[in-house]
Amino acid sequence: MDSWVRFNAQSQAKERVIRAAQYACTLLGHTLPKGGAMAEHHKTVSQLEAHMSMTRKLLRLGNSVEALEAAKRAIHLSDGVLRLCLTISHLNRAMYFVCDNVLWAGKVGLISKLDQHKWSQRSFRYYLFALILNLTRDVYELRLLIEHEGPYRPSKPPCSPIPSTTLSSPTPATSARICRKLHLLMTVLYSNPPLLLDLLKNGCDIFIPLDRLGIYPTGSGFVGACGLVSSILSILTMVHPWLKLKP
Repeated sequence: MDSWVRFNAQSQAKERVIRAAQYACTLLGHTLPKGGAMAEHHKTVSQLEAHMSMTRKLLRLGNSVEALEAAKRAIHLSDGVLRLCLTISHLNRAMYFVCDNVLWAGKVGLISKLDQHKWSQRSFRYYLFALILNLTRDVYELRLLIEHEGPYRPSKPPCSPIPSTTLSSPTPATSARICRKLHLLMTVLYSNPPLLLDLLKNGCDIFIPLDRLGIYPTGSGFVGACGLVSSILSILTMVHPWLKLKP
């Protein structure tokens, strides 16, 4: 099992690069005009995006095994919230990869009469649940860091209170509290790049299944931009492993 996980990990960097190129094509396809002389270029970009999507599905064959191994490791974490979030997140990722593998088999003709829309929607639901749990984990860790840093921060507000001019305006004390909290939040995130990158990556990724499932449609241009940013952040954590949030 361990040898398979190590072997499978070698394809992750390639998959991330192809993912970045795929969402770059999605963004480019949205910006290109669909009519006139650019119609042929738009068709080429769409075909390239589809080929990259199929290549990624091929590279992800067997990733469910790695996700199950990660769930087995997460279930032994001492922190109850992290144990719950990470274990269920990895299990959802495993089911997402299973659905993705079934979709690949249907697209290449290994499984005939496969309802590809149904399996696609099912895979995006598992993907969405995993991302929600990942974001919950990020927020929980951020809260722990803020609680740890809070008592050691100076009580002096980092910015001057805004004078109250109307009844609806915040009082000086409220403005000072908001300034202190924002300053503390930015300080904690700046001091913890792995948490900041993971929060940004998951925040970008979550718009992809929300759009695909029709829960919060944002359009192909926004989805392409979010996918491209999250892919670049993922590549960055692979190039510099210390930027990867642990566990």
